[in-house]
Amino acid sequence: MALDQCVPYPADKKLAATGVARTFDWAGRCLDRHNTLKVESNKHGGPLMFGIIQGSVYNDLRTQSAEQILSLDFPGNAIGGLSVGESKQEMEDTLTHAIQYLPAEKPRYLMGVGYPEDILMAVSCGVDMFDCVLPTRNARTGNVFTSRGQITYRNADFADDNRPLDPDCDCKVCRRYSRAYIRHLYNQSEITGMGLASYHSSYFYQNLMRSIRKAVEENRFEQFRREFLDTYRAGPDA
Repeated sequence: MALDQCVPYPADKKLAATGVARTFDWAGRCLDRHNTLKVESNKHGGPLMFGIIQGSVYNDLRTQSAEQILSLDFPGNAIGGLSVGESKQEMEDTLTHAIQYLPAEKPRYLMGVGYPEDILMAVSCGVDMFDCVLPTRNARTGNVFTSRGQITYRNADFADDNRPLDPDCDCKVCRRYSRAYIRHLYNQSEITGMGLASYHSSYFYQNLMRSIRKAVEENRFEQFRREFLDTYRAGPDA
């Protein structure tokens, strides 16, 4: 990824415009250096560099940033500066506006967005790629994602709960360990508990992405989205 300036939320338009200008300047310098290193190492192929579109929640700045980054002809393009405190509606509105400028024949990457419902929304807008610390960060603090929503496994409610973290999951953690056992490990400050929870949440997200890809390939994504969210929002005890 090229260097960029991700401004906080809320940011006034002057600060957001400064971030757009600095992001464009850094993008050009990063790409030049990246290409120079490839020539010097005499490598064909190898790592790719993506440019990043900024502009906070200001549509005109997002348009400007997209036009600038696209002029550099990166092999892929990213949308940054979302999921930094704005509302869900602001995120969707900004993403819907920005992504229309990104060519569909190149990968479109949404940075730092990780809640399942947000991923599904972004896929419906045309996003191809995601990254987020959410699955493992939450798992390390006692919270995991499941097919029926999030559960905070460190809570006392799970002290005698012999069910797996997610009864619908076939990962090795859910096949072997109970909520009560993982809670016990966590509350004893045993790092294995956090490791098991992180493994499950990572598996959950990988499985979600596999299911999304399959649904897109079979032209039934919106049906999958509705069905997934109906179950996910039902809650863990439904």
